[in-house]
Amino acid sequence: MKSHLARLFSLNVKPLAWLSLLLCGFAAQAQVTSGGNDYPSKPIHFTVSFGVGSSTDIVSRLLAQRLSERLGQPVLVEQRVGSGGLIGNDFVSKSAPDGLNMVLLTGGHPASVAILNKLPYDPVKDFGMVSTIVTYPMVVSVAKDSPIKTFGELIAKTKSNPAQTSFSSIGSGSLHHLLGEWINIEAGVDMLHVPFKGAPQAFNEIMGGRVDTMIETATFSFGQIKGGKLRGLAVSSKNRSPLMPEIPTVSETLPGIEFSSWLGVVVAPGTPRPIVDKLNHEFRLMLDSPDFKQKFADFGGTPIASSPEEMKTRIEQEITRWRHVVELKHIERQ
Repeated sequence: MKSHLARLFSLNVKPLAWLSLLLCGFAAQAQVTSGGNDYPSKPIHFTVSFGVGSSTDIVSRLLAQRLSERLGQPVLVEQRVGSGGLIGNDFVSKSAPDGLNMVLLTGGHPASVAILNKLPYDPVKDFGMVSTIVTYPMVVSVAKDSPIKTFGELIAKTKSNPAQTSFSSIGSGSLHHLLGEWINIEAGVDMLHVPFKGAPQAFNEIMGGRVDTMIETATFSFGQIKGGKLRGLAVSSKNRSPLMPEIPTVSETLPGIEFSSWLGVVVAPGTPRPIVDKLNHEFRLMLDSPDFKQKFADFGGTPIASSPEEMKTRIEQEITRWRHVVELKHIERQ
């Protein structure tokens, strides 16, 4: 097989033109090889796919500020909100592969694959995975004065009153909804799903006694539990949360149900590996700092870095899981 150099000689090009092609080829190769050394040479744009004040927005701004300090370039936070995060995600998936555009994917990203008929991008191939940033459990809770004291009692009540015990979510096809249906599958029960537009509306119905239990993120639930308004029955994570270790896990009653929502940084597909590795290194250093751990703890999260491959595997596994739940419970795709 001819070498790259031999192939160039075999082309019908004039000597000066050939020399220009050769030098350009070497320059391009050098840029990829040393990508992590001179990156970034321009400002970075950090896209936020959800509204101001959301956990995604808060974490994006924290990361942007620290990344700017560490890399010596401005990191500009830009809102591209709409369609459940699809607009911002799509923008980054179609940006130049130079590491200068990034966005936080959420735990809802794999769920959207299971529930939506069409996406504007491939959920795995069209993103350059960098690292997960934070995880936080979902929380099953009831009003403080509810007669239901434990997660086991919730399951028992549902079995004795089929389709009469209800759980809230922030909408059909949301992580909250799919987790509730996963619990239904594993427990062999039929809790009734009641969707709302957001956590505050669901909370009001729980407090009013019109819905039995609430499935919501730790970001929202832990504050209400600490405030004495909700009673936490179980967290969905593999282990008990270090922030509220008195609350059991779902798997202590239903082995096999282990899930934490998450946020993770991605860039455009095809971004050179040296740039991805440099970003991964920087995020690991940030997440290991005490102040970041405390900031994440304030909204129920635990910092957790990963390799790009681990993040990719996580997304693929969760896509498979949520598709299975959607199929078994005959949830209408949108």
